[in-house]
Amino acid sequence: MRKLQRLQVVLAVVALSVAACSSDSANNKQAQAMSINPIAEEYVKLVLALGLHDADYVDAYLGPDEWKAEAEERALSVAQVGARAGELRAELVAVGPGSDELEELDAQRHRALVRMFESLVARTQMLSAEQLSFDEESMALYDAQAPTRGAGEFQAALDELDERLPGDGSLSDRLNEFKKDFIIPTDELDAVFRAAVDACRDKTLAKMELPADESFVIEYVTDKSWSGYNWYKGDYHSLIQVNTDLPIYIDRALDLACHEGYPGHHVYNLLIERELVDERGWAEFLVYPLFSPRSLIAEGSANFGIEVAFPGDERLRFEREELFPLAGLDPARAEEFYEIQELAAKLAYSGNEAARGYLDGTMSAEEAIEWMATYSLSSRARAEQRLRFVEQYRSYVINYNLGLDLVRSYIERNGGTADDPETRWQLFTDLLSKPYLPSDLK
Repeated sequence: MRKLQRLQVVLAVVALSVAACSSDSANNKQAQAMSINPIAEEYVKLVLALGLHDADYVDAYLGPDEWKAEAEERALSVAQVGARAGELRAELVAVGPGSDELEELDAQRHRALVRMFESLVARTQMLSAEQLSFDEESMALYDAQAPTRGAGEFQAALDELDERLPGDGSLSDRLNEFKKDFIIPTDELDAVFRAAVDACRDKTLAKMELPADESFVIEYVTDKSWSGYNWYKGDYHSLIQVNTDLPIYIDRALDLACHEGYPGHHVYNLLIERELVDERGWAEFLVYPLFSPRSLIAEGSANFGIEVAFPGDERLRFEREELFPLAGLDPARAEEFYEIQELAAKLAYSGNEAARGYLDGTMSAEEAIEWMATYSLSSRARAEQRLRFVEQYRSYVINYNLGLDLVRSYIERNGGTADDPETRWQLFTDLLSKPYLPSDLK
């Protein structure tokens, strides 16, 4: 029922747009704003068309089945999608906005849609075998470029970890040996993960008003290049999948619960659906292209959402009192575990360098794995899984660490510091509810 109502809203907005554009009304401001809508509908159909050539491209689609059928029937080539997207971008730029012509949210929408067309064109170029460097690709697709960091920049954290984890063998081996004591037993995984999701949801509901009928389903899967995934199904419903190929450490329960669920991807997607699709009828948000600027906002906010929901010592206290006992782990070692994890987090950007080197051809697959073992302190199995991710999703890796840093910096710069949680939640909710671009956060 909601899908039908949504389509009626979108079609009504598009019909008004056509009327506004064809009238002699003096209200040019309204005409310019509403003329975006037919272009937005075509954008959705082009994304669906490209998805027929790129299995990972369409991450979620909330629109009518007829549009999918139309895309399949037209069967545009990659080149045709790119050419038409370029034409529509030019049309969109031509309709404005000027400095005083639109309300700020409409102007923000216009900027975002222009950039989304540019990202769509870039993806068609990549699929047509146009070679882009790692940095060129990330800027073209995600509206951001991660800093380049040499091996020496990770050395201080490695030295400190070396002191904290004495013994024989490589530092990577010693860290992974240490972490074995913090693996969630397989038969406790579901209970621990559900407890983490419940806690994240309670924290989020205390600060955000979510739809009463929002829901999710959890599945445990194998043979994936990622550790967790939120498949948003529309109507405020998600499928959350957790990959069990490798052991899952206790910190990943809350990480995944917040990141994939509350206040992460599940909340981001349902707020976009409610605020921009259901309330405003903005057709372009009926589809979520994975390789687009939206993903940096999505991944960055999902990572920062962990800190928003569990600021300061709240996370350590909750895990020590609730999750460690539930997993059968020693709560007395929780603080020690997180001290080591905090040091290891300083190596976050090292994975970007492995991806950059591998995709730019300056590292072989084996060299990239060795780099991750040395500077990310990954086990061989995790480094191989990470390389599979890079091969499948390429420069997408910047969205996690750079995205986190951009979101955190933006919110704290605007007053959402840890000592002002109300402002932090307000800014965070605003970020998830509006068409922000990564460049808006700088």
